[in-house]
Amino acid sequence: MPCKVKKSGAVKWLASVMKEGRRRQKVFDTKAEALEWEAEQRKATSPMTPTVSLTLLEWATQYLNFSEKFSSRTMWEKKAAFKELLKKVDPASDPAGLQPGQVLKALQPVAKSQSGHAANKMRKNLMAAWNWGVKYLSFQEKNPCKIDRFPEAKSPRYVPSEQDFWTAYDAANLYDQRMLLAYLNTAARKRELFGMTWADVDFDNRRVRLWTAKREGGAKEFDWIPMTEALFKTLVEERQHASGDLVFPDPETGKAFTSRQHYLERLCKRAGVRKFCWHAIRHLSASILIQNQVPLPTIQKILRHKNLTTTQGYIHELDNARDLMEVLSRTNKSPRTRSSHPRADLVAVK
Repeated sequence: MPCKVKKSGAVKWLASVMKEGRRRQKVFDTKAEALEWEAEQRKATSPMTPTVSLTLLEWATQYLNFSEKFSSRTMWEKKAAFKELLKKVDPASDPAGLQPGQVLKALQPVAKSQSGHAANKMRKNLMAAWNWGVKYLSFQEKNPCKIDRFPEAKSPRYVPSEQDFWTAYDAANLYDQRMLLAYLNTAARKRELFGMTWADVDFDNRRVRLWTAKREGGAKEFDWIPMTEALFKTLVEERQHASGDLVFPDPETGKAFTSRQHYLERLCKRAGVRKFCWHAIRHLSASILIQNQVPLPTIQKILRHKNLTTTQGYIHELDNARDLMEVLSRTNKSPRTRSSHPRADLVAVK
């Protein structure tokens, strides 16, 4: 697979083929020319002459270069997977010789020292990298990274009650209250709100645009979500204090948040409620919709799931939490919830 190189200040394409035990390379002005040359070189190879493909390290490098379009978190996970593999397998070896046993040996320490979930994430990323190699590097279709999944000690995601959410909301400062309300009223993923700009807020038509890269191929796509009355008022207030393009920037830097990983943990501790994460608010939004008998296809549109089965996964997860649903049923009738807070009018999003 050709790669970009700089030569005399100009961007060129370096073609590379291993032939008869020697690597042959040539620089071209265009990628098409480089690909054509590589194809010709491979055809010219005698069927009786064994050829050597890219090394494991070269495979990893090319795949990671291709994957730069993904989020920084995804890139970190992919790099970590290769790092563990290359600890146990010679980086200069031929990927064609990679065996499932070697992949298993590389990921077993991860399952032991971290968790089965962490090892399975690495397994998933290595499988994806091999499938990419099948498509672009002529790897064999049998995927050696497709080893048995590691056992996981799964616990259901904790979805806070509506009452706990508002208790945590009370303990937050005004800026974070607006952000929490935006999460609840859009059912957004964390990074979608972190990256939202004022260009994504359409006050005239009362809608917000949420961008996501969680689609096939990592391409960024957007969906327009109607604003509830509570969200409209909140964003109008926030716009009056905004000084930059981002709707909810880090107040200290003015730039987009990268994680805020421990913020909710500290907030919940201060509020005296059980810890919940950002993504749990998305589940809470879904639970409120379910309680108000919003049809499943409508919930799918609000959550922006491409596949209805993903939405059904949310529903099944909540079906196993009947006690939580009863709590929500009671708190929905609470005068304090209705009068003291700008409630999430999620049912309006139809």
